[in-house]
Amino acid sequence: MNAKLLRLYHSLPARARSAAATLRGWYLKRWRYGAETEQLIEEALARDAWTPAQWATWRDERIAYVLHRAATRVPFYRSHWEARRRCGDRSSWELLDNWPVLEKDQVRADPRAFVADDCDPRNMFHEQTSGTTGKPIDIWRSRTTVSTLHAIADARTSRWDRIANDVRWARLGGQLVTPVRQRRPPFWVWNAAMRQLYLSSFHLAPDLIPHYLDALARYRIVYLASYPSSAYALAHEAVRLGRDDLQMTAVYTNAEPLLPQQRKTIEAAFQCPVRETYGMAEAVAASSECSAGRLHEWPEFGYVELHDHGELVATGLLNPDMPLIRYRVGDRARVPDTSSPCPCGRGLPLMGRVEGRMNDLLITPDGRPVFWLNPVFYGLPVRQSQIVQEHLDVLRVRVSPAPGYDAETENTIIERLQERMGDVRVLVDRVAEVPRTANGKLRAIVCQLPHDERAAALAGRVGTET
Repeated sequence: MNAKLLRLYHSLPARARSAAATLRGWYLKRWRYGAETEQLIEEALARDAWTPAQWATWRDERIAYVLHRAATRVPFYRSHWEARRRCGDRSSWELLDNWPVLEKDQVRADPRAFVADDCDPRNMFHEQTSGTTGKPIDIWRSRTTVSTLHAIADARTSRWDRIANDVRWARLGGQLVTPVRQRRPPFWVWNAAMRQLYLSSFHLAPDLIPHYLDALARYRIVYLASYPSSAYALAHEAVRLGRDDLQMTAVYTNAEPLLPQQRKTIEAAFQCPVRETYGMAEAVAASSECSAGRLHEWPEFGYVELHDHGELVATGLLNPDMPLIRYRVGDRARVPDTSSPCPCGRGLPLMGRVEGRMNDLLITPDGRPVFWLNPVFYGLPVRQSQIVQEHLDVLRVRVSPAPGYDAETENTIIERLQERMGDVRVLVDRVAEVPRTANGKLRAIVCQLPHDERAAALAGRVGTET
């Protein structure tokens, strides 16, 4: 949503904002679900019982199909192999090991070059994300791919927990569903089309959280999808207040590692299990946690390789119309323990815990934790970015510009950050390359506040002890 539309949306009364969310929900629902959905879910659940040999056969056949399509129908890869042939390289593109590792910058530079030439992006579902590294990525998918993606996701989350598909649920996420400076409820919208209560993650100040808890109870929410840090903020306050009216069937966490203390507190507050999930908008790898507490890969999404230091490199298998081959995801994971089968009985491959998504939380001057800042750079000519919180009211943004970057781009970055972080000073530094950590990672979010200052701010004591 561009800035003008966002301002118009924020000017609407609360009921009108929910109506707008419902209209958007109908659009998404038409893309994601249809008459074929239940069959796709049942097929995914049936594959859960496949043996390793069955998965290996399926994977080899699917990889062969995707590699052939990429090499012959996708402009970027076709040009790559033509150039190698001109140089006398006769390596077979039928072998995955012969393909180079694909960097996010290559996709960012010319995303349409990764769309097969027999597809029209105008008839495909478009999604933009900056991932965890601050680099915007454009993704296109067919209707078949979108519906298959969501069927598999539903099968291996809510259906594993025997949750019906028509229940009321909540997402605590990073969309600006209410103005960030708003200090009175509602801090959410009701998307009637998807029976979804979308809660803002930008208003989780201690004095505002009771309103969230009241909304969860009033809307009779059955399950919650959330960043772990956001769900933990709600749960911590619910436990402190002694709320016992918030029982759910499950809480599904995403986008951040789930810490043991977070899990314990969330389970206590909502009287249900917490299931960790892993994935990204590019959908080249995904996993979810079973009742035995182990992460299972979703092989249909992609084939995962672990390179040096557990770096994830994945070949997308779900979206043959925009295939990403040996794509460097930007996360790190442990090697899974495969010494024994999972007690849950499923034959899905095991995945080690993902450790590479450790972006810091930022803290607003009035004590609200903020995690999801990727949309600040959506649609902007920015190659890399990093947001550093130097003080409660001072942010420094390091930007590696792409062609087209100008003063107006800089103003947009400042405005978007202030929309999300409130009354803060934003300093923008243009750099050739954003500094990386010792292991080569680019940290998109860095909080430099001392531990005591962070704790005091999150406890709502800003201005008295900081």
